[in-house]
Amino acid sequence: MANTKLLILLLVALVFSIHANAARLSFRYYEKSCKKLEDIVNNEMKKLVAEDPTLPAPLLRMHFHDCFVRGCDASVLLNSTAKFTAEKDSDKDSTLSGFAEIDSIKAAVEKECPSVVSCADILAIAARDAIQLSGGLYYDVELRRKDGTVSLATEAQANLPDHTLNIAQLISIFESKALNIADLVVLSGAHTIGQAHCNNIVNRLYDFSSNNSIDPSLDHDYALKLRKKCAGSNVSNITVDMDFNTPIEFDTNYYELVTKYKGLFQSDTALLDNSSTKVYVELTSKLGLASTFFIDFGKSMLKNGEDRCAYREYRTD
Repeated sequence: MANTKLLILLLVALVFSIHANAARLSFRYYEKSCKKLEDIVNNEMKKLVAEDPTLPAPLLRMHFHDCFVRGCDASVLLNSTAKFTAEKDSDKDSTLSGFAEIDSIKAAVEKECPSVVSCADILAIAARDAIQLSGGLYYDVELRRKDGTVSLATEAQANLPDHTLNIAQLISIFESKALNIADLVVLSGAHTIGQAHCNNIVNRLYDFSSNNSIDPSLDHDYALKLRKKCAGSNVSNITVDMDFNTPIEFDTNYYELVTKYKGLFQSDTALLDNSSTKVYVELTSKLGLASTFFIDFGKSMLKNGEDRCAYREYRTD
């Protein structure tokens, strides 16, 4: 049995073979132009997280959403105009938060290095620091992203994964972003921190189908607890922890909850519907592979953070 588990782990590791870095990104891009960049961002992040320990999850989510639409170009930060509705005002981005904190970090960077560092790179560094400050591992971030000037709510709606997707749909949308099945199951682990709004899960709690009031793939007792927490007429203003045991700690507890059918979203439970993702979920949960998960997460974040943007425009504001 031990040999079988070891073999499976080795097979999973092979999926994370070293990827070819995008030539336009560099770990040392600001080495001369803004040498203290990462120290500045880290110091600001430490202050902000000390004030609000729940901040890491929103910043991690913001970076992820930014990269899934037009690549990692900070277009998620742009405001709507009279002509166009921006990404941040789309339904799927409507609950994003942390914009003021990113502005604060940007201001500190600008004070030291005026008009040098892109907002997209600041987002990438802040997301990494968010993970580390929540208990995860540090990883080097590739830099040299350029800020975009286009931000469309319609593109956010079309490109961001929905929490109701099944495993085949999840794999498809991740593959469309040059991310594989291993990246899918690992990046889903980000749900180990943060909160979700009740309006995104009530479909699992009431009138799920003609045969089931509660989603049968959701633990029944857990569903009843969620019903109590999400009671009321305005469920969009009520939040619940994604990981109710350690909601602000970046750990592997998420995977344990998924194995017990206590993942908050349908997309969480869907990880059990594919043999490869199920193996990773179960082994990470049963064997407590925190160090392996942390390393895997860093690798997948680097892949997700690569410059996939075909537009690659400079911001002019």
